[in-house]
Amino acid sequence: MALELRQQLKLAQQLVMTPQLQQAIKLLQLSRVELVETVQQELLENPFLEETQEERPVSQAEERAPRAEEADPFRQELVKNADWENYLGDFASTGKQAGGRDAEVPEEMTAFEARFSSSPTLEGHLSWQLRLSSATEKQLDIAEVIIGNLSPAGYLQATVENVAEMAGAGTAEVEETLHLLQRLDPVGIAARTPQECLLVQVEVLGYDRDPVLVELIRDHLEDLEKRRYKPLLRKYRLGMDDLKEYLDLIQTLDPMPGSRFGNEQPAYVSPDVYVYKSEDDFIILLNEDGLPHLQLSEFYKEGVKGSTDKEKDYVQEKMRSASWLIKSLYQRQRTLYKVVESIIKYQRGFFEEGVSRLRPLILKDIADDIGMHESTVSRITTNKYVATPHGIVELKYFFNSALALNDGTEVGSESVKALIKNLISEENPKEPLSDEKIGEILKEKLQVNIARRTVAKYRTAMGIPSSSKRKAVF
Repeated sequence: MALELRQQLKLAQQLVMTPQLQQAIKLLQLSRVELVETVQQELLENPFLEETQEERPVSQAEERAPRAEEADPFRQELVKNADWENYLGDFASTGKQAGGRDAEVPEEMTAFEARFSSSPTLEGHLSWQLRLSSATEKQLDIAEVIIGNLSPAGYLQATVENVAEMAGAGTAEVEETLHLLQRLDPVGIAARTPQECLLVQVEVLGYDRDPVLVELIRDHLEDLEKRRYKPLLRKYRLGMDDLKEYLDLIQTLDPMPGSRFGNEQPAYVSPDVYVYKSEDDFIILLNEDGLPHLQLSEFYKEGVKGSTDKEKDYVQEKMRSASWLIKSLYQRQRTLYKVVESIIKYQRGFFEEGVSRLRPLILKDIADDIGMHESTVSRITTNKYVATPHGIVELKYFFNSALALNDGTEVGSESVKALIKNLISEENPKEPLSDEKIGEILKEKLQVNIARRTVAKYRTAMGIPSSSKRKAVF
């Protein structure tokens, strides 16, 4: 068969994701804190990008909107009455003492931030106690292996045999070291089961001489958790008041002694958008606090005249990158504003009266309203928070499924969840509402047919236990 060359024309469509487009999409889904970090990084890497000191023009709507400190009476009072001169006291970096005299403090010790200490870790806390105890060097080596195998809650996740093998010791030595370690602070650490953890605490507190208490913890923790009290009352010949005393004592114990040394730090939410009520309208104010206002650097543009072709290529690339970032930031803020504006239009009842008036809403509704794709709306509402007259909520909170009412209208699932939570909070603890009863109340109040399993699903999603577990026995 002969080989030959042929030419063929083919027409095809292909979507090409340029680096600039990828950057614009990435900026959409960043939170405000992440956005500030990204912009600061670009300022460091691109010499043709600089922060302008010129203030952005303020719209009439923003002029009418109160500033954050004006809208918060507590902040007003704090600013008015704060003693700023003595706020830092001896930690002030100016080197002044409280009495106004110059303090002779080393330069490296004057920074206020240097006075912060890191939170103690569980490993460090236990190691410090062990070295102050009568533990031998061998026990310290074994304890180091044990500490390295603790769960975040403080339980030992390895067997005694495994610890003995890793430490090169006998099982008797490991058990002896465990006995010592479990009686350090926090008491009950390195236990292998919840029963062992609580029994160690009972021993240290001196309550282990009560055989009933010891047996309740050792053999009947599951019965106590599931409120199976009658068999226990018959077995130990106790009255309800006596059993309640035992329960109250057990509840003072800590089943997770290592949890207070967790490394998780609280997450603080800074709203991306503020929505204020002004007469009969709502004002949208984007939070640009800490976000630099960018412009192209004229200094570098003048300095590259007469450069080589290779340098000019670099200059053009960086100039395009800087220009595109500025445009992408503007487009992001503009999209965020339009989405919030559309959400207010659809969810005006929420902004007026609260969660009970939250309507069903999907991404397509907002996308059609502002003329954008659903994926764009999804990205711009990710990790974004809005401060409303009814608290700070995530933008995705406004998107919820619908439940049909008897009159043909619909109600949002979040409104139903809020009503369920309110009903449970006001119920009689001795006669908690069942899921079926809650469904009947919802049908009466909202004229909505909601199945018992749907009520159970919403209740579980909110972390509310069933009626049997909410019932107050005493």
